[in-house]
Parts: sequence; C-alpha cells; structure tokens
Amino acid sequence: MPYTVCAKGRSVENLTINNDTLFILLGAIMVLAMHAGFAFLELGTVRKKNQVNALVKILTDFAMSTLAYFFIGYAIAYGTNFFIGAEQLAQKSGYELVKFFFLLTFAAAIPAIVSGGIAERAKFQPQMAATFMLVGFIYPFFEGIAWNHHYGIQAWLHATFGAEFHDFAGSVVVHAVGGWIGLAAVLLLGARRGRYNKEGRISAHPPSSIPFLALGAWILTVGWFGFNVMSAQTINNISGLVAVNSLMAMVGGTLTALWMGKNDPGFVHNGPLAGLVAICAGSDLMHPIGALFVGGVAGALFVSMFTLTQNRWKIDDVLGVWPLHGLCGAWGGIAAGIFGLKALGGRGGVSFMSQLCGTVLGVAIAFAGGLVVYGVLKKLVGIRLSAEEEFNGTDLSVHKITATPERESGW
Repeated sequence: MPYTVCAKGRSVENLTINNDTLFILLGAIMVLAMHAGFAFLELGTVRKKNQVNALVKILTDFAMSTLAYFFIGYAIAYGTNFFIGAEQLAQKSGYELVKFFFLLTFAAAIPAIVSGGIAERAKFQPQMAATFMLVGFIYPFFEGIAWNHHYGIQAWLHATFGAEFHDFAGSVVVHAVGGWIGLAAVLLLGARRGRYNKEGRISAHPPSSIPFLALGAWILTVGWFGFNVMSAQTINNISGLVAVNSLMAMVGGTLTALWMGKNDPGFVHNGPLAGLVAICAGSDLMHPIGALFVGGVAGALFVSMFTLTQNRWKIDDVLGVWPLHGLCGAWGGIAAGIFGLKALGGRGGVSFMSQLCGTVLGVAIAFAGGLVVYGVLKKLVGIRLSAEEEFNGTDLSVHKITATPERESGW
C-alpha cells in the first residue's frame, strides 16, 4: 500500500510538471506568433520601398536575440546557463528549457519594438549588432532586478514602501524598456530625409497598407493573451482575471483611440495595443473596471503623444514606439500602484511609490543603455543609410528586391 501511494504521488507530480510544461510552451508559441504581428504592423506602416526590410528585420532580430539570450542574457537575469548535458536539461519534462523559450520571446520583443521607430533609414547589420547587445546585456540587467531580485533593490523597496515593484507581464520590463531604448535610437538616427523641411512643413508619409497594418495589430492583440495570461508560468497560478483585464484594457484603448484619433485607422489599430501594453503590469491585480480605465488612458496617451512628437517636436518615430511602448508601458507600471490598491477595487499588495521608483529605474536604464549601444555603433560603424540608399529604399539598398516587382522577367 505505501508503494502504491508513493507511485500515485509521483504520477500526480509528473502530470503537474507535464501540464506546466505544455502550458508555458503554448504561451511561448503565442508570443512567438506576436512577432509576426510586429512584422506586419511595421510592413503596413512604412512606405512600399521598405516593406521587405520590415519583414526581414523582425525575423533576423529574433534569431540574433535567441543567441544573445541563450548564451548571455538568461544567465545575467537568472543566473542559469545551459552548459550541461542534454539528460539534465530534459529533467522535469524540459520545463526549464521551455521557460527559457517563453522568456526569450519577451526579450526578443525589445529589438522588435525598436525596429518600428528606426524604420526606413537604419543600417541593417549595425541593427543586428545592437540587437545582440540589447538582448544580451541591457534588457536582462533590468529583468534580473525586477523579476529575480538582483542587487537588493526589490528588498529595499519592500522595506521602505511596504511592497516590491510589481510587473506581472512586463509593462515596464518589456514595453517601457523597449520604447525608451527606441527613443534613444531615433534621436541618434535623426528624422527621415524629406520628412521635415527648413520652413517647418511636414511631409506626410501615409501607411503603405492599412490591411497589413490591421493584420499586424490583430495578430499582436490575440497573441497578447498568451503574453499576459501565460506569465503565470504554471497551471496553478493561472487567472481568468488577467484575461478579462486584458480584454477590458484592449477595449478601452481602442475606443479612446477611435475618438481622439477621429476615426483614423492607424490610431484605431494601435489603440488596443496601447491598452494591452498598459495592463501588463497590473493585470493580475486590478478590477476589470480599473483595467478599462487604464486602457482608455493609454489609448488617449498614445494618440496625443504620437501627434505631439511627430508634429511639434519633430521626432520621427515611424511607428510611434516611444508613445506606444515607452509611455504607455510607464503608465501601466505606475497605474498598477493605483488601481491595484484595494481601495480602488484591486487585490492589494502593491505600493504606489514602489511602482513609481521601479518604473523610473527601468526607464533610466533603458534610455541610458540605448544611448550607449547606438552611440557607440554610430561612432564606430555608422547606423544610418546614405542619402541615396534611403531614397531608393531599404528593400533595394539592403535586400536587392522589392516587395511587389512591377513586372515579371521576360525569360
């Protein structure tokens, strides 16, 4: 009888491990699919002569991110490496490997975010080098602080303000970090040639394909439920609250972007993304009504700040990655410390000051890291295409082919 009980215990434990492995694997696959969303969102937004480059960048950046995170970044963030035998790696159904895969898809979102800001004029190979540095060193440095208690910062926040910095699915760790790195890169690159003239006039560069832009937004939106819900990382921790809060924030972002953007389809399809960026941090804490409000503010923030940066400040951030990810991500980190409080219907366990401090720290590390990485590359090899290459477009200049050849070969 004792043997039977023990065997049953082991079988239940094995089943739990297998379920957790499958759960987080499905999450990794859903977030991997989001990278197709990044690609098509950029493809639909840039001009036709840069569409191929948008597709190639996202795929090659993901490959470079995998190498950087596997060999360097994951060890910096979590103190774990994979330089052991495959037999050991396969223990517990390979859960630790699949967990790496899941967290890799988050890390690889950093260059995917940056890509949209620097589109149409950035050199291809230097951007791949930047990707390796960002995913190998800059991103995991703050990831380790926020999610693995490095350097005692979380302990200090808890001792000082009564709670640690809380970022359930990466409003700050992923999105704000990516957005503020993107701002540094955009500022160092400068505006696209012809975008602004000396008289202060702005040359409109409308999206090349609204259908592709919309497709990208939809792929991202659907994948986001893996991004947020599967951040639980185990079946036991799964929460329907995360799913519904993500839904409500998405809806809030969509409707405020529709209203403030005056029916512009570019704003409408970025609105749900703004809401989803903002809800990541506190999706496991807030009441759904609070999530609706947080998403609504994010949609309004994106539309207003995108317009301000492009038209008033003359910052040529092509996809608006700083307003969308940088600012809405920072808002989400701070909002978790407001709408996560029990007084506003949340589950509690958060501190506004801890959220503010953690968010500011993430922004500072990201912006400084972006300036260093892109500043060094700019000085050493250059990060911008020549005037002729930019005029011809990155598709022909870099890849020697266009997305839609005007005529077939006569062979």
